[in-house]
Amino acid sequence: MADEPTKALPRLEDLVPRQTDALDRRIIGFLQTDGRLSNTEIARRLKVTETTVRKRIKALVDDGLVNVVGIPHPSVAGLTVSAIIGIRVQLAKLHQVSDQLRSYPEVRYVGLAAGRYDIIVEAFFTDQEHVLEFVSGRLGDLEGVTAVENSLILKVVKFSYEWQVDVT
Repeated sequence: MADEPTKALPRLEDLVPRQTDALDRRIIGFLQTDGRLSNTEIARRLKVTETTVRKRIKALVDDGLVNVVGIPHPSVAGLTVSAIIGIRVQLAKLHQVSDQLRSYPEVRYVGLAAGRYDIIVEAFFTDQEHVLEFVSGRLGDLEGVTAVENSLILKVVKFSYEWQVDVT
């Protein structure tokens, strides 16, 4: 045992995401309102330099606190049917099933839940036949799945990725 290398303990700062300050949160707020705003325009509105804004955005992205992406509406990809799917599983298979669900291209959200379902999934499909194939084939074949309940979304009245960020 004396010859075994000792593993370094992880640093606390590597385990806990860094805290954002008021400037970070104001930059995030501008990007949420209009993700196409230039760094120069954000800097002008905040009365700071463009370099400050550019470095702050890079740090937020590098630290995994912000993703700057264009999110097309699902219909652009031909995905016109959406569903929320509640799944019950054998608890010993919870992580195995959720890992498999993450790999399916139809699936956009996988959450481990407490309550009626063990896993809640949001998925998008081309048509009802696609939903049927997914549920009866893909989900029906997953080892550990004990029950599935589908809720088809008839009309989306809000589709947003905006969370209120406290700018104080």
